[in-house]
Amino acid sequence: MNVRAIALLLAGLCLGAGGLVSSLAWAQSDSAPPQADLDTKPIGKVLSFAGVARIEHAATVVVQANLPPRAGDQAKVGDLIYRGDMIQTGTDGVLSIVFADGTSFNVSKNARMEVNEFVYDPNGHSNSTLLSLTHGTFTFIAGNIAHTGSMKVDTPLGTMGIRGTAPRVEIMDDGSVKFSTLIEQK
Repeated sequence: MNVRAIALLLAGLCLGAGGLVSSLAWAQSDSAPPQADLDTKPIGKVLSFAGVARIEHAATVVVQANLPPRAGDQAKVGDLIYRGDMIQTGTDGVLSIVFADGTSFNVSKNARMEVNEFVYDPNGHSNSTLLSLTHGTFTFIAGNIAHTGSMKVDTPLGTMGIRGTAPRVEIMDDGSVKFSTLIEQK
């Protein structure tokens, strides 16, 4: 064989082996399936809102321009929440959300929250959720995931493990975080 044919054969083998190895590594890992498979099932919904509140779905392309807001940009009661969604409120916005496991969130004005992970099986014990809070004030009551798995809330200061409580998290403009536990009145 000539040198060119040998080089093409070796290049083809290297590329083919690289693709095979990466697909085998994916098949053998305990990682979650690709995001596109998980984003088709809703994990929560909007219970109420006031003012400006938006939900950006990770599976959609968002194009921002200097145009007046359209009715479709505003969150509505009953809107579904999916893994990967970015939830954001304006200067006068508040939003209440309930998740499939019973966790309920109240999101204040000027707040930003991302739903990074949400795995819930009512009969399972390997449930997990990860929510990233980057700005604003949030109060929530932990649902079943906190009792049957791992509920984590990420903030600019660190990640909290929630085991079943009603916290209030306030993230200031300077990135500092205030955390308190709400006390139930009897």
